[in-house]
Amino acid sequence: MKIRRIAAFLLAGILLACCCAGCSDTAKKEETPTTITVWHVYGGQTDSPLNDLIDAFNQTVGKEQRINVQVTSVSNTNTIHELVLAAANGEPGASELPDLFISYPKTVMALPDDSILVDYRDYFSQEELSAFLPAFLEEGTVNDRLVVLPVAKSTEIMFINQTIFDRFSQATGVTIEDLDTWEGLYRAAEIYADWTDDQTPDIPGDAKSMFVHDYYFNYFQVGAQSLGEDFFRGDELAFGPAFQTAWEPLARAALQGGVWLKGGYATESIRTGDSIVSVASSASILYYSDVVTYPDNTSEDITIISRPCPVFENGEKLVMQRGAGFCTVRSTPERERAAVTFLKWLTEPEHNVEFVTRTGYMPVTQAAFETELPKAIEGLESAKYASLYQAYLNTQQNYKFYVPPQLESYLSLETTLEDHVRAQLALGRRDYLEAGETALEQISADRLQSFREIMER
Repeated sequence: MKIRRIAAFLLAGILLACCCAGCSDTAKKEETPTTITVWHVYGGQTDSPLNDLIDAFNQTVGKEQRINVQVTSVSNTNTIHELVLAAANGEPGASELPDLFISYPKTVMALPDDSILVDYRDYFSQEELSAFLPAFLEEGTVNDRLVVLPVAKSTEIMFINQTIFDRFSQATGVTIEDLDTWEGLYRAAEIYADWTDDQTPDIPGDAKSMFVHDYYFNYFQVGAQSLGEDFFRGDELAFGPAFQTAWEPLARAALQGGVWLKGGYATESIRTGDSIVSVASSASILYYSDVVTYPDNTSEDITIISRPCPVFENGEKLVMQRGAGFCTVRSTPERERAAVTFLKWLTEPEHNVEFVTRTGYMPVTQAAFETELPKAIEGLESAKYASLYQAYLNTQQNYKFYVPPQLESYLSLETTLEDHVRAQLALGRRDYLEAGETALEQISADRLQSFREIMER
């Protein structure tokens, strides 16, 4: 009997210990956060606005819901594109895909199987999605699945060296408002070329360029679409009347020296005073200097202001929208929900505006534009950034955002056009200096014909 009592006591103790261990394991499991990994492009590993916001999420909502967002790579979109494809294709030595990575649709289209990505419509209600600007969601939709969620967007903005432009305006009567249309901008560029050339009468043909464009491919495709004409015909370009409308004023100004045709980004020719007006990605505001340094090594403080992108006089107010978004990799329901919880938090108006105003981008929801962005502009210390965000507001209120098509040939067409538009116009400029004003129209037509032949090969 004594032995039985001892055995029963020991058995009860063992059962109690097992129960306690089970309770302890359950408690530990509940306390352990769901960790999701992120690859992004916003800043550096140690100095990143997005990393700061991730820390804020982890300490608030993440802590409450046991979610930990961990940044494992901060790079650039090209590098992340290559890393994602290497991982998805199972290449030797490739890293494992993170839970979240920044991507353009081109990366998704290059994946061997895009079903490895979450369709955000499975996690966002229709009401939640309706808060986003429709064009931003449209760009992130690949094969009828919303796989790239916008968190920050850029567009094309006109940047102006107001300091030099004001001197030009006072001398010629050209106003900043004249630059609101492409036709007006190119007429101003012709006048600027004459004005600068006249300042050195002993050196003929040394006109300065007023204007520089970073993306002629966007100029032509958005311009054609705004004039009611398709820019693409299948996987090729459609050279219709709208293309001619876009070409002629550009070529006229370029041949007379009013358009910068050398390589590099617009920020460089603005920095050296070789041009004073540009159209470029709004995100390039980071690289616009407040000082012009001239060839003789003298310098001048300048004021950079921003305005919405010009439009054609008879065209719709249409503008390119750019910027990557987040893809979520399929994993477990817990990790997918955790990733989406973070993305919903990041795209809430207050958090989204805090993020984009530190990186030079646009917010992605209507409420962010209408309620949070105007308040944020009032608090910006930099006049240059305040001007940019006011231009963003004007753009969002008055323009439609253009969504480029998802074509396999898109990148090759873009590269070829960018290279050859500048080259043909530069050849035309040389011909114009030799032949003079009377040959301008013929040179423009010849260069357009040469350009079309190259693009149609």
